[in-house]
Amino acid sequence: MPNPYAAAGVDTAAGDLAVELMKSAVSATHNASVLGGVGGFAGLYDVSFLKDYSRPLLATSTDGVGTKVAIAQAIDKHDTIGQDLVGMVVDDIVVVGAKPLFMTDYIACGRVVPNRIADIVAGIARGCSATGTALVGGETAEHPGLLGPNDYDVAGAATGVVEADRQLGAHLVQDGDVVVAIESSGLHSNGYSLVRHILSGKGIGYTDQLPEFGAGVSVGEALLEPTRLYTAPLLDLLDARPGVVHSLSHVTGGGIAANLARVLPVGTWVEVDRSTWTPPTVFRVLADMAGTPVEDTEGTWNLGIGMFAVVDAASASAVLEDLRAAGLPAWTVGTVSTSARELDGFEQGAKGVDGGAVRLVGSYAG
Repeated sequence: MPNPYAAAGVDTAAGDLAVELMKSAVSATHNASVLGGVGGFAGLYDVSFLKDYSRPLLATSTDGVGTKVAIAQAIDKHDTIGQDLVGMVVDDIVVVGAKPLFMTDYIACGRVVPNRIADIVAGIARGCSATGTALVGGETAEHPGLLGPNDYDVAGAATGVVEADRQLGAHLVQDGDVVVAIESSGLHSNGYSLVRHILSGKGIGYTDQLPEFGAGVSVGEALLEPTRLYTAPLLDLLDARPGVVHSLSHVTGGGIAANLARVLPVGTWVEVDRSTWTPPTVFRVLADMAGTPVEDTEGTWNLGIGMFAVVDAASASAVLEDLRAAGLPAWTVGTVSTSARELDGFEQGAKGVDGGAVRLVGSYAG
């Protein structure tokens, strides 16, 4: 008898094959705390170790990667988008000083293509392994008629833990703290709707090549540069220098000033000095195509800064050395101040947070 579900466009056999193809990658992220294998109705994670905490706080985050998936679909390259998802979710958890424990993912697609799903999940698994996060479960759902056969979207959620007295945030920031910028790997996963609009307006395809991106590199490949993962080296820094880092900011949607303002207390302000870095080529090329100064994109793209660390001034040099030794280029961009001043032109708080005030000043280097 014909399968009525298959006739409706849902291929459960393809889904089962996709699970088989991803099992080894998912299992590689598991540690002794993960109970059960792949395919259960719920993932189980043993948190007996929380008994050793005085006051454990659970941290949770959920996110996707936005329209970056459209570029992956356009050039049929799906093995990096998973790392982007981990970066968007897990690197939000480390912002409060928490260690990620486990993550789940969700993939909605018009049609299950097993190898494609396996590539996406393999990327998620690699990101989870790099950040010490167990991938304990997920869901792949076919939505025929809602999504095209080659369309998909991804989302994820993660949970971590931090001892209450080691929680980072604006409450620790003091007058005179130094703001350290940590380099991004490129666009990460924000502002791709603008990117796609710019390229469409110029008639540039994702398989085209531009000399600015290097020989043999297509536009799509350049734009799919995976998100840099900050969790592991930042956790090492927090363990090695307790009390030195006061707050962290993940530069995602909203751009540079808004995200930094979220992790500063009310009554403080920072001027971020543009002359301390040069925005990477991808940002300059896109801004030139749009016919706009790169400064006009500061509220959309990270322009080369993936994370901020607000640190004790006396330890700023040591923090820079530690980050650079861990493979994270970093530099100082400003100093926190509580002195009275007019705040015209400053970004003050963001996303519902009554935070500090931030504006960018000067001209970019290079």
